[in-house]
Amino acid sequence: MSEEIFYSVVIPSYLEARNLEVLLPRILKILPGLGKPSEVIVLDANPTLDNTPVVCKSYGIRHEVRLGGNAYGDAVRTGIATARGRVVVFMDADGSHNPEDILVMAKHIEKVDVVIASRYIDGGRTDNNLLLIILSQIVNHTFRIVLGLSCKDVSNSFKMYHIDNLRSLTLTSMNFDIIEEILYKTKRKNIGFQYIEVPASFSKRMFGESKRNLFLFALGYLYTLIKLRLSA
Repeated sequence: MSEEIFYSVVIPSYLEARNLEVLLPRILKILPGLGKPSEVIVLDANPTLDNTPVVCKSYGIRHEVRLGGNAYGDAVRTGIATARGRVVVFMDADGSHNPEDILVMAKHIEKVDVVIASRYIDGGRTDNNLLLIILSQIVNHTFRIVLGLSCKDVSNSFKMYHIDNLRSLTLTSMNFDIIEEILYKTKRKNIGFQYIEVPASFSKRMFGESKRNLFLFALGYLYTLIKLRLSA
């Protein structure tokens, strides 16, 4: 009988085959350090648009396509539905997140509901340009005030969760704002909600272009903020 998987590393991916060629070996290298059975899942476009399935097969990585559509939110919901681990960590496919940070996050997850890889606490850093840093800080500050979230880095997708907590949520956001929706709804649903932020680095993407449209990005966050606040 195979061992029960404990950690699922879930990577939403859209035209990121070139980045995955670099990222997947780095992830596989750190997995033994977790000390428990683990899996890696790449959530690809549906239908796939590049050779991501080939890259995944070459490294023995699970390749899944998104269910319900090709939005980022669809990828996250598919990851929650298909992960086999008790603990799930979401990370970007473009190389902006450091796989080694997963080892630090794993040291805390059994004591809290969410572990946040934070760019904005002591020891964290980001390579984004000034405009993106300002926009990110505005988003984080606004969500903290309006939704009563006390953490410094609300919007970073690099977070670790208990899968049972995630599966108890009804998530409706379609784009990157699903990250804030998860955090807020997890806090609301869990009495005695606890999180911890650990310092993490955020690097510029390695290859390709960002899928974020800044105008739509801003509108999406505003819509989600209003929707979540009204549901409180």
